[in-house]
This record gives sequence, C-alpha cells and structure tokens, in this order.
Amino acid sequence: MATDYDAPRKSDDELSEDSIEELKTRRGDASSSNVDVDETEMAEGFELPGADLSGEEMSVRVVPRQADEFTCTSCFLVHHRSQLAEDGKNGPVCTECAA
Repeated sequence: MATDYDAPRKSDDELSEDSIEELKTRRGDASSSNVDVDETEMAEGFELPGADLSGEEMSVRVVPRQADEFTCTSCFLVHHRSQLAEDGKNGPVCTECAA
C-alpha cells in the first residue's frame, strides 16, 4: 500500500478523540477473527491411501566407517575426509558445522 507523505497528519486533538473504549473495541474485533486451530488435531483425521506401512519391514545394510571417513563431533555424522574443516581439541569438525 502506498503512503502519501504529503497528506496532513492528525493533530494532538484528533488523536485524543480516540477514546480508550473505541480502541478496545477495535482491538477486540481484529483479534476475534483469529481462530485457535490445533494443527495436530486436524491432521489426525486425515489418512492417506496406502499409508499403512505397519506390515512392511525395512532392511538397511550398515557399513562400518571407512579409513578415509571421520565422525563430526558437532553433528555426529560420518563424512569423507574432504569435508574436514578442522581437527580441533574436541575432535574433527565438518565444513557444514564450522561455517
């Protein structure tokens, strides 16, 4: 919304004409339009088709840390040595955590 800076502003008399009761009713009207909605309660009613994965099993092959990898002491993720930012007194830190 554009603002006309050349338009006359309200004087002190006009500002004092706004009574406390009028301001309270304006504030009450503006806040009454807000509805307190709990998103988690709304999401509980939704069920996607084919979303039941209770009968599925997940199989993941875990590979031990390799010789050219390190575990970041900040994020605890395993990274390749090329992502090593510093090897400080607390241990190695990756480039993402060092930034």
